[in-house]
Amino acid sequence: MALFGPKGKYVYTLDVQGMMCGMCEAHVNDIVRKSFDVIKVKSSHLKNQTLIYTNNELDEEQLKNAIKATGYEVRSINKEVR
Repeated sequence: MALFGPKGKYVYTLDVQGMMCGMCEAHVNDIVRKSFDVIKVKSSHLKNQTLIYTNNELDEEQLKNAIKATGYEVRSINKEVR
């Protein structure tokens, strides 16, 4: 499989509510990394946002449920194809 640039073919932008600090960001990032095949994930509690870079489409319902299990709420998911 060819890589589509350094950050992948798909970019998912999630509106994640409930993150209050850097540790919250780390919890969200860790569950995404453990649950899905991603290239990069980064979260910002200040923006209430998580960005996920991957070469594979993700099951959005599973993504919401994985993050919800850590105590945070995903209000929306936007998928961009590069």
